[in-house]
Amino acid sequence: MRRSRALPGAVGALCRALPPRSRLAPDILRRARFDRPQATLGFWRLLYAVLKQIHGAEWTESDAIDTQIRFVKSALWYHGYGRPELYQLPSDGSAGSRELLLAFSWLLHRVNLLERLLARNRVKTGDETSVCTCEDDLTHSGRDTTEIAPEYGLEGRVDVRYLQWLNGKLRFQWRSLHAQHQEHCKLLHKLLQHLELETMQLEAFLEWKQLEAVYWQWMETVLDNMAEEGSMCAEQDAPEQTSKLQERATCCPWAESMTAQIDRLSGEMTALHSQLHQLVAHRRSAWCQKVKTREEELQKEDFCSKLGKIEESVELKLLDLMNHGAPNRNRMHGSCRLVFRSKHSASKTGFGGSVSKEPVPAVSAPEVIRELRMREASLQRELKQLQDECKQRLDGIAERLDGVICISP
Repeated sequence: MRRSRALPGAVGALCRALPPRSRLAPDILRRARFDRPQATLGFWRLLYAVLKQIHGAEWTESDAIDTQIRFVKSALWYHGYGRPELYQLPSDGSAGSRELLLAFSWLLHRVNLLERLLARNRVKTGDETSVCTCEDDLTHSGRDTTEIAPEYGLEGRVDVRYLQWLNGKLRFQWRSLHAQHQEHCKLLHKLLQHLELETMQLEAFLEWKQLEAVYWQWMETVLDNMAEEGSMCAEQDAPEQTSKLQERATCCPWAESMTAQIDRLSGEMTALHSQLHQLVAHRRSAWCQKVKTREEELQKEDFCSKLGKIEESVELKLLDLMNHGAPNRNRMHGSCRLVFRSKHSASKTGFGGSVSKEPVPAVSAPEVIRELRMREASLQRELKQLQDECKQRLDGIAERLDGVICISP
């Protein structure tokens, strides 16, 4: 008895929590429990409106009923509603109100219908609400601020025509400001109306949350009644269905051959799938082996190149040390002939200071290369030292400048 008294309150709160454009009368839910055809169209429109709002699509109440039904069926299929009886309902909306009640209750539980609708239809306040002003008025008002300055006569008095012009300008701006203020008041009044409606919806939602258990208990009784009616109809329709199946089997002699062809195609597809899987696995293993081999080769090449660079840098450092250890060593000067092999010693080729019999002294190319590398290393070291000194000087200058940020290149 207590649950029957609380049921109207739960149904009423549920209907009031829905958006105004998709609101449903409580009597339609009660009629839908007994599968009354009068409640079918109302439920189709309700589901169409709420699903359109969830998906953010445009909709109007004047859409054709068959269009609404097709959209509702596709949207419910998208959300995962798998009861086949719904998709067998006629497209003219003449029957199936109880099936629609089940679908609506499933949406309430599965996709949190009321919460999503309240979040989507909430009133936007703050920076999200703006007042539209005419762009032309702003441009004209900006121009008017730099108009002609007051003209003074010979006696130092302001021209009367300028004062009249200022008076007209002030009256015009006052009227435009008054019109904008009235428009702002209208928008605020409309915003307040929306807030009142949203407050009523939130109050109804809170009431629905308190009485939600009563609604689901009522839906359990609806499901029990449907199960009882379904079992009775199944017992009555069982002989008719078996006879229809026999008639179809006799009327369609090609059904067995079609089934055999489907089975054969299914077996061939399974075999092809297994072959494709094996081929993909073989190709993947071969590719992984190639990638591994290439990585090893690259690592070896990288190691060899790094080793060569290290040897070259060590040789340059040794040459640099030798150069520092013998500062009085004679340097090459003048024209000379480069040779790759020299039969004479270094003292006879122009480095030791002895005079060669040839008109142009011969110099070994490796020695020239070593000398040039030593010179390069020395110049690089000197350049690095100069760069560090310049950087220190610039840092010292930048510290003495207020409000200046120096970014190194």
